[in-house]
Amino acid sequence: MANLLRMAGRYALSTLREMGRMFLFLLSALKMIFKPPFKFKQLLRQMRFFGNKSMLVILLTGSFTGMVLALQLYYILRKFGSEALLGPGIALSLIRELGPVLSALMVTGRAGSALTAELGMMRISEQIDALTAMALNPIRYLIVPNITAALIVFPLITAIFDVIGIYGGYLVGVKLLGISGGTYFSLMEDYVEMKDVLLGFYKSVSFGLIVSWISCYKGFNSGFGAAGVSKATTEAVVLSSILILIWDYSLGSFLI
Repeated sequence: MANLLRMAGRYALSTLREMGRMFLFLLSALKMIFKPPFKFKQLLRQMRFFGNKSMLVILLTGSFTGMVLALQLYYILRKFGSEALLGPGIALSLIRELGPVLSALMVTGRAGSALTAELGMMRISEQIDALTAMALNPIRYLIVPNITAALIVFPLITAIFDVIGIYGGYLVGVKLLGISGGTYFSLMEDYVEMKDVLLGFYKSVSFGLIVSWISCYKGFNSGFGAAGVSKATTEAVVLSSILILIWDYSLGSFLI
């Protein structure tokens, strides 16, 4: 029993130390975001990195999510004679919940893992140590542009996911199941409010911070060798995904 308690205590202390290091890493990066000189070239490169890496998977996931939603909602609403509410149901589900969460999970698996692997390779090839040796702050040059780019790109990617999903639902609901196209869009305008759009926006910005923070931290502090980079990439994807879901519930509870 005493050994079990000692092991639990060591694990708890180790977890708390890791959490402390992660928060200090984030604070040091956030402190430099608004402090000149600004690295606009690196910022544009990382915005292109997030967009290019994620766009195809966002388009595919968004369209099929909207199509599946249309099918499932149609058969539920038909039981209550409310098929006309298909458009608002799809729009609200995507804008408030599925768009921000699914797009963040897709970007985590695609661009987040690539970012962790890239930083991990820079760590094991000693490029990060070289920056420090040249008196250049690696957090300013490598981490700040990634976090800033994620804060800008995540809401844009989520908006694209939402629009593609709504038109995917239109294809199934209007073209396949026979709902009027005018009803699909006109009721959407009546039921979707600005607070729904803002909730999705707040979620996507916070998810961008989580994904870029965890991916950068794990890559920046990865172990040596291919095994270390692989472990860091796996940990970044798993931890980012879990934090996205936990934060989604927490933020939704406050802002609902």
